[in-house]
Amino acid sequence: MSIKLNSGYEMPLVGFGCWKLDESKATEVVLDAIEVGYKLFDGAQDYGNCEALGKAFAKSSIPREELFITSKLWNSYHHPNHVEEACDKVLKDLGVDYLDLWLIHFPIAQAYVPIDKKYPPGFTCSLSDDKFHFEDVPLLETWKAMESLVKKGKVRSIGISNFSGALIQDLLRGCEIKPAVLQIEHHAYLQQPRLVEYVQSQGIAITAYSSFGPQSFLELKSKKALDTPTLFDHDVIKAIAKAHNKTPAQILLRWTTQRNIAVIPKSNNKKRMIENLEVLDFNLSEEEMKEITKLDLGLRFNDPWDWDKIPIFI
Repeated sequence: MSIKLNSGYEMPLVGFGCWKLDESKATEVVLDAIEVGYKLFDGAQDYGNCEALGKAFAKSSIPREELFITSKLWNSYHHPNHVEEACDKVLKDLGVDYLDLWLIHFPIAQAYVPIDKKYPPGFTCSLSDDKFHFEDVPLLETWKAMESLVKKGKVRSIGISNFSGALIQDLLRGCEIKPAVLQIEHHAYLQQPRLVEYVQSQGIAITAYSSFGPQSFLELKSKKALDTPTLFDHDVIKAIAKAHNKTPAQILLRWTTQRNIAVIPKSNNKKRMIENLEVLDFNLSEEEMKEITKLDLGLRFNDPWDWDKIPIFI
């Protein structure tokens, strides 16, 4: 199953996320994912594994046109002079001629770090210290440079990630090409129903990351995640999983995809890869959907305010 984007292209409803995928293992893991049936691969400059993904795509027997490859512009390349440079670097590392989807990773313009000096630029985008460094670049200027890549054929669809409703509304007022996709943190503990309703009403597809809630942030030693009960062990999720003879992970993914929101789970385990992919052959009841909806805590694990008091979501 897929979602028809406003750009005219089809995006798979279930993809494979490449965040926190170790570069040394990424080629083998992605080849396994391709083998079991994944077509969408969600990467980013900041993940530091583009070259390894490219090796997997090159080794695979699946034709390029059957894959849907997503990548993301990192914060240090927001200036219009650097957007194409960043895209070209990703295309080279992945070994492809075009991206299916190119997202602005965060609505945060950080200081430019030359590719030949440090790549990826790192979380703070600094060459001299561990402090955050910023640039004054309006989002619409970055977006115009994104649009130019569509016109040049380097990117088929463009979109945004980690944007609030107000930022999206402002972008829509000035854009020539509407964002095709919004990627957001979305799980049972952070459902953002008004944002989802608004974005879908504008004809923009949504991709959810961190569909398992705190699980995605445990290896980062996030105190918030460590202090939050896992969704896999929640009585509501376990009861629904038992009723359908499915895993808790499959229930969480189906709750999302059943609302036409794409998911990009990651696993290094082939068995779980297959389970995560097999979430479109059953439906949750209306009552089950409502029970999961009741779990919403408005609990965000990936909040730039926690990094350096960056006010995206306040």
